[in-house]
Order: sequence, then structure tokens, then C-alpha cells
Amino acid sequence: MLVIENGYLAPVVGAEIESGHLVVESGRITALGAGAAPVIPGAERIDATGCLITPGLVNTHHHLFQWATQGLFQDATLFEWLTGSYRIWARMDAEVVHAAAAAGLSWLALSGCTTSSDHHYVFPSGRGDLFEAEVLAAREVGLRFQPCRGSMDRGRSQGGLPPDEVVEDRETILAATAAAIDRFHDPAADSMLRVSVAPCSPFSVSEGLMLDAAQLARTRGVRLHTHLAETLDEEQLCLEQTGRTPVEYLDELGWLGPDVWFAHAIHLHDKDIRRFAETGTGAAHCPSSNARLGAGIARVVDLLAAGVPVGLGVDGAASSELTSLAGEMRQALLFQRALHGPAALTARQALELGTLGGARNLGREAEIGSLEPGKLADIAIWRVDGYRSVVTDPLCALVFGPTPPLARLLVGGRTVVADGELRTANQETLARLGTRARERLLRNESR
Repeated sequence: MLVIENGYLAPVVGAEIESGHLVVESGRITALGAGAAPVIPGAERIDATGCLITPGLVNTHHHLFQWATQGLFQDATLFEWLTGSYRIWARMDAEVVHAAAAAGLSWLALSGCTTSSDHHYVFPSGRGDLFEAEVLAAREVGLRFQPCRGSMDRGRSQGGLPPDEVVEDRETILAATAAAIDRFHDPAADSMLRVSVAPCSPFSVSEGLMLDAAQLARTRGVRLHTHLAETLDEEQLCLEQTGRTPVEYLDELGWLGPDVWFAHAIHLHDKDIRRFAETGTGAAHCPSSNARLGAGIARVVDLLAAGVPVGLGVDGAASSELTSLAGEMRQALLFQRALHGPAALTARQALELGTLGGARNLGREAEIGSLEPGKLADIAIWRVDGYRSVVTDPLCALVFGPTPPLARLLVGGRTVVADGELRTANQETLARLGTRARERLLRNESR
């Protein structure tokens, strides 16, 4: 049993508590309230004086393998960046993916993330089990994980963007995706790992695969994910090839619904937002990556006003270098205010995007994303004392400024980070392995 006391509680759901406590038992929150914690013989006690206590952050879109290709193609558009990157990613193997994923996940943990999705969609043949490699990395770091088995079946010879050597045929994709679900997906309420189905994007996947993927996901009871409406180039390509906008195209294929969330969703028309709201379709907002690639700014204010589930995503580190998930709350807030004025998005709304909004995207809002009795004890404890104490609103200190250090990060009540250091693995070792993965890729040493 664990008691956290004397901290400022921001539960996301319900009133904030200036000085309160949480009780954790068997991996779940059993009680929270104002004032002193109850006396519980034998319980471990954490003194959170000077700290802000929030739900752990939820990352709803990532490409962990891209940790190994940060800093390249710095002034490229999305399509230029992809074209240059594909030839490097084609050389990765399971060792590279494991090292990159472990480094990326540990970096996320150090920024307050307790749950992360990942969208892995490049599977060069003969390079080992790349999907298993990232699953093992998540187990090592100790985060709750929702890997998406991605895919591409339209290479350049078929009018797609990626080179033919990094795409798979439809039968191979569907068999491998089904196998990943059978082997790894755990639907339990306290699951540490759930699998989603995630063809890469409308410009790299055939219509047949999009249809088959949706059928497979819904037959197996898992969620659907893909990139959508990230750039105006994408919309133009989709209009040329299908005669429809990206949202119209996927709507016609049955890809909108409460079991679907899309990455980016920047260039949406008003009718698209209405369809998202009508169908319960979610969006993963990735502000730093979208800005880095000059793709645009998602219509988060309009999406929220319509009732669309919106979460945050770091996106791949190769388009969002060393970005922390906590930092994306700040970026989301600032970008919406730059467009719509200082009342566009509040610190508390930004925290909800990074927690409960993300949980909704992943279909886990009943289990994570807020501090409530019965929910899993995925908890971030941030130090907002010292220099940060001049900002008397702890939520302002978290969202408006640089990310505060973590006093503790708990996943299911288990300590993953303490006093700003990873406790489940050696973070210096993981950082070195991530750098080594990059060196192997760029020297073409992947076997």
C-alpha cells in the first residue's frame, strides 16, 4: 500500500485540492481527498510537499524507431522528409528498433508519460521481429504500451510515396497483424499492452488494405489508427487519386467511428469536424512535429468545441527532436492562443489533452487519464517548488514554463522514475544504445 500526501492534487475530473492525499492499493487509486492522509500501518508514504500531483501523461502518437534518425532533413517538407528517411529506415533491424524504442520510451517516462502508443509501419524483410523488439523495450522501461501494427502496401511502382523495398503485400500484412494481436494484445482493464491496427496513411496504403484492416480490427475488438490530413500536399494527392478529400475517402471506407483515432488531423474542413463529432472519431494533436515540418496547426479549439476526443502525441523523434510529452501541453496551448487569442486554451485544458483526452483516444478513459478512486495508479508527481514557487498556480508552472522535474512517476503504483531518474533501467545505458542504433543505421551496418 502507498500513501502520497501534502501535494497539490489536479485530478482532471473533479475539483483541485490545494493540499491533499492519495491512497494506492494493488495498483489502483482507492481514495483521495483533502488534508492529512489516513494512518495506514505498514504503508509506504511519499511526502509531496512542494509538488503537483497529476495523472500520468498519455502519448497518443509516436514512431519510436525514429529515435535513431533525429536531426536529419531539417528544412524539408513532410514528403521531402519521408522520401529521404525511407532509404535509411529500410536498413533497420530488430536490434536497432529495440534500442531506439527503449531510449525513446525512457525519454517519455522522464517527461511524465505513463502510457504511450506507437505506430510502427516500416518492416524491411529479413530483419527480425521488429514489432516484438519494441514490445520488449516497453516491458524493460515499464510503461503502459499500445503499439500499433502499421503497414504500407503501395510502393512507388503502384503510385505510393515509399520505395518498394519497404512495403509488404496485403496478405503478409494481415497475417502479421493478426499474429501480433494474438500474441500480445491484452484486453484486461489493467493491461500493460494493447495492440491496435494501423495502416500508415492513405497515400501509402491501398483501398483494399484499408478495408481489410478495418474488418480485422473490428473482428478482433481492437482499435484503428492512421495518419490523416497532415499536409495540403496529402489532400491534393488524395483528390487526384480518389476524387475525394482524405476525410471523405476514409469515411466512405468505414474508417470513422468511436474505435478510431487519427494522427495530426490538421487540414480539416468544417464538415470533417462535424463528422468526427458525429462518429466519435478521435484526433492526436502533435504540435511540435507539425511545426517542425511546416505542416500547419490543427484546429484543436474547433475540435474540442464540437466534442471531438483530442489527445496529444509527440510523433516520431525524427520530426520532433527530443520533444517531451509534457512540453507538448505547452506547445498546444501556445499555438491555439497564437491563432485564437489568450483565452483559446487554458492550462487545465492542456493538461486534459495530455491525460484524459489521450486516454479517450486509446479507449482507456475508464482506467487511466484522471485521478479517481478505482482507476489505475498511473501518477506523476512534479516538483513546483524552488524557483517555480514564484508561479503560485501549480498548473501554470507545469504548462506555461519549462517542464518541472519529476519527484516520482508511478505506473500501476510501481515507481518508474524517482527524483528525475529512471529506476526501472539504466538511463545512461539506454541513451548510449539509442546513439549506437543511429550510428549503425547511418553507416549502413544493420544486418
